[in-house]
Amino acid sequence: MNAKSAISKEIFAPHDERMLGAVQVKRRTKKKIPFLATGGQGEYLTYICLSGKINDLTSMTNKKPPQASITKVKQFEGSTSFVRRTQWMLEQLRQVNGIDPNRDSPEFDLLFENAFDQWVANTASEKCTFFQVLHHTCQRYLTDKKPEFINCQSKIMGGNSILHSAADSVTSAVQKASQALNERGERLGRAEEKTEELKNSAQQFAETAHKVRFWQDK
Repeated sequence: MNAKSAISKEIFAPHDERMLGAVQVKRRTKKKIPFLATGGQGEYLTYICLSGKINDLTSMTNKKPPQASITKVKQFEGSTSFVRRTQWMLEQLRQVNGIDPNRDSPEFDLLFENAFDQWVANTASEKCTFFQVLHHTCQRYLTDKKPEFINCQSKIMGGNSILHSAADSVTSAVQKASQALNERGERLGRAEEKTEELKNSAQQFAETAHKVRFWQDK
């Protein structure tokens, strides 16, 4: 089981939540630690996760908006378990900054009502996938105060999320298969017509030959 599947099972499933997306990150700038702080839990991996209540996501109504949230999850060195840290409701997200709209970049910023973090994703493609899911979720489930997406590539903002891409791929495959069947049906239809024509021609030829032979015998 990979890390994201383990996070989904260990952190979110017990609370009837579904993890919609996650990205492994590290800080672009080191967080200031108070001088008097001592001790620590050593190195760790950080994941930014997007999740929602299963019942809310599957049966949303206007009276009860879905509860979606962004959660910081950590895995400390030497441990196989994950720890839920800071969590924000999706409505608290104010701005998503992709840093550079002209290239695949792993850097991004998240601005909340009471927090601001600068991150570097594990890979640019992982960031892109997370952004697509995040943008799709915000557009679908937030009615007011939707966050601003700035400096993001058009493939994130243009509706080509992985959810839509998967649906488009299936639709395209079905259309191609249907077209191929129609073309095959047309070819079979033409072949059947040609066969019928040849059959009729052969029958007419046989009848004509029989009549010619009959008159020759007389």
